[in-house]
Amino acid sequence: MRILVVGAGAVGGYFGGRLAEKGEDVTFLVRDRREHQLKEHGLHIESVHGDHHFQPKTLKAEEKAEPFDVVLLSTKAYHLEGAIDSLHPFVGENTMILPLLNGMSHVEDLIQAFGEEKVIGGLCFVESTLDASGKVIQTSPIHDLVFGERSGNRTERITRLEEAFSGTKANFRLSDAIEQEMWHKYLFITTLSGVTSLYRAPIGPIRETAEGEGRIKTVLSQAAMVMRKLEAPLAEKIEDALYDKISGMGYSMKSSLQRDMEKNLSVEADHLYGYLLEAAESQDVEVPDVRLIYGNLKIYEIASQ
Repeated sequence: MRILVVGAGAVGGYFGGRLAEKGEDVTFLVRDRREHQLKEHGLHIESVHGDHHFQPKTLKAEEKAEPFDVVLLSTKAYHLEGAIDSLHPFVGENTMILPLLNGMSHVEDLIQAFGEEKVIGGLCFVESTLDASGKVIQTSPIHDLVFGERSGNRTERITRLEEAFSGTKANFRLSDAIEQEMWHKYLFITTLSGVTSLYRAPIGPIRETAEGEGRIKTVLSQAAMVMRKLEAPLAEKIEDALYDKISGMGYSMKSSLQRDMEKNLSVEADHLYGYLLEAAESQDVEVPDVRLIYGNLKIYEIASQ
């Protein structure tokens, strides 16, 4: 199975690298700077699950290649439009597009660009980053990629994809309820990223204050209320389960959004929070804590320009 990974960053570089390590046919769609970096140094994964260093196959948007069997899309939301534009030549009649972005609005964007049938569901949980030299640093036991047909069906193509993903040093898992799992992650990320970016602190100190603990619960409640208005397939009492998950996280855990703010990088304010606020307004639902988080991120965007 021919696999195209869009980008060779902290997420795509890690999961694509693990697939290449296993022996799958993996190509990375990259820009000039990253291509030069990879040609000079190779793709180096430094991980608690074992290191791997190799010379990856790369492709640039202007180059020609036959359509791929699957596209692994791990860009940030603010790069999605450009990624879609660059992908068209590499998407054929039978290509599966597997997005790993947080949130949900990107699914509709991909469907509009490539058609309902080509877009499958996906998400990942991994704590990884790129260092100054472009090395992928993966630091925690969790390195999960979850995928599946959005319908929940076990189709022939998804079974073939499961076979291609099996036997790697990362956890690739086929889900029969991928849409629900995507919404659950959206709710989790909305809360964790929201409170850690709002307070500019790891999750531990936030949990230790009555204000912080209350904010976590309120954001979970407000975001879940909007999602249910959108008829998202949230599990009953998912708010309690996710609160327990956040309560059990390491004291020094920071969200990736918070880390991006600390590096003065772009953030996904509109993709994660603007989408929920638009939905809340259309349903006449008040979500003041979600609005506070969104305002904090928009002010950061202006101040960091």
